[in-house]
Amino acid sequence: MRTRAAAGAIAAALVLALTSDPARGLQAGRAAAAREGRVPVGKASLYSRETGSGQPIIVLHGGPDFDSAYLLPDLDRLADTFRLIYYDQRGRGRSAEGVEPEDVTLASDIDDLDTVMRHSGLQAAALLGHSWGAVLALEYALRHPERVSHLVLMNPAPVSAGDLAVFRKAYAEKLGAGLGRQRQIMASAAYKEGDPEAVVARYRIHFKPAIYRTGDYEKLMAAMSAAFVSQGKAGILKARAVESRLMRDTWDVEDYDLLPKLRTLNIPALVISGDHDFIPAEIAAHIAHAIPNARLVELRNCGHFSYLECPGEVRSALRDFFQRAGTGRAE
Repeated sequence: MRTRAAAGAIAAALVLALTSDPARGLQAGRAAAAREGRVPVGKASLYSRETGSGQPIIVLHGGPDFDSAYLLPDLDRLADTFRLIYYDQRGRGRSAEGVEPEDVTLASDIDDLDTVMRHSGLQAAALLGHSWGAVLALEYALRHPERVSHLVLMNPAPVSAGDLAVFRKAYAEKLGAGLGRQRQIMASAAYKEGDPEAVVARYRIHFKPAIYRTGDYEKLMAAMSAAFVSQGKAGILKARAVESRLMRDTWDVEDYDLLPKLRTLNIPALVISGDHDFIPAEIAAHIAHAIPNARLVELRNCGHFSYLECPGEVRSALRDFFQRAGTGRAE
């Protein structure tokens, strides 16, 4: 049963905490002790990490061949206000052991999210999906709307074949000559074997137009490099194969389109985009306009990783969102 009645009671506390200085939030987030664990799913288990207290938010990482490592420590800034529940999706990161790529589908990812929620003792929770994680959040919400109290869709990836085509065209234009260099790397033996250095070289090109400030770009690349090295060749190849499986269920479907279905959602939703994101702003706008209770916030001088690039603005957007959603509405 959705915990709408409790929303008003916690809204005031959320507003008070979220109006605090962002630097203080950063210190509190770093000081919060993270609790790590495993969530059983079939014959395997998922790595989970929890920190903070307050309104529970399950965090869905992007990729879909990435894991939650790239979100840290920056998203932990919000741990002074929220109970953040991270997990590595099946077959990725520290949830790869004992998993075969053919075990993973969109349906299994949705079931895993439900299992994580129940394992965390929750009947309903807010979902925060970044990039591809926003696609997973929406796919879950469409199937289990009663278990989603709020949606935070941060720099969302396309959720329709039409918007995917728009993204691919814009992406090619932004990369320019870099597109050819990226293709050369991806055609190399090292990349095909999952060599971490080759993978990092590819993503340095891929994300170059996605981030506004050079310092933030280098910080993200350092985090991703460490994650790829930790994964190793076998982990990288497994995650890549999992991504291919998930594409078959979503973007590879000729008429894939969640937008008409989103009109059925009665869930307060916040859609965050950046004016320097490599995903065109119209894609986030299409999602926001399709969800009846959605609010769209476009951040200035901010790219695809808004939690990293614009933490103060993200905090303000969340403050306003949860204040408005305290009565169960986001508008």
